[in-house]
Amino acid sequence: MRAVSSPGSESGGRSVGARLRTGLGLLGPRHPRHVLPVEQFDALALPVGDDGVVIGVDARDRPAVLGVNSPTPYDVVLIGGLWTAQVLALRIAATGARLAVETGRAQSWTGLAQAAGGPVPCVTLHDVGKVPPQGASAGSPVVVVRDCGMRPPRGRVAAAPWQSVVTLLPYLSPVAPRLMRQARLVGVQRVSPDEATEIGRVLALPREDVASLPTLADGVTLWCADRDRHYVMTRPTDIEEGLLGLARRMD
Repeated sequence: MRAVSSPGSESGGRSVGARLRTGLGLLGPRHPRHVLPVEQFDALALPVGDDGVVIGVDARDRPAVLGVNSPTPYDVVLIGGLWTAQVLALRIAATGARLAVETGRAQSWTGLAQAAGGPVPCVTLHDVGKVPPQGASAGSPVVVVRDCGMRPPRGRVAAAPWQSVVTLLPYLSPVAPRLMRQARLVGVQRVSPDEATEIGRVLALPREDVASLPTLADGVTLWCADRDRHYVMTRPTDIEEGLLGLARRMD
């Protein structure tokens, strides 16, 4: 174990001053200090956002980012269409995460899995109830997408550190309230007025949000996490549009 010498001590018979003169530990260039008047401090901003997947733009046309790769278990419920779920899946795969899609309609996911493929397949398809352990880690995060219909059975693979689970529900179903209460994030697309009322009750939505749910345009999702709510418009890229078509609520 090497001893650490203090700045004023000698190391190997050579003082700090001698090391500086021979080119070791050179001092960097001197710059004037940056001073900001107190009255201008509120104007200081840094372009730093959350890490994650850009899922669209918010009401102010700013990028909306979904952080699905988490060191803690993360459950997401999307009450919406297959199109939005597949755009989300493509964008997650583009970040380097692996996707395991549990579905009873593999034919609807085959084209996406092939398009996202590379030397190592990053999207795998599994029958309902047949998802094997994924071995998620910080260096190899996993997102499990459950496209299992109105009444998805309890999954064999649950949310875990670095392994998020996204459950797609085409409409509100008897199991939806339980799944929404357990989820850390819930996305809601256009639903009927009766469904909107029930969703509003479960998520404690304000009256204006409940009234807006039956009128949402294709591609618009209300994302809810605790007391935070954001309307997000998902617009496809040219590649996504070529593969999946235009935004649609109905499959």
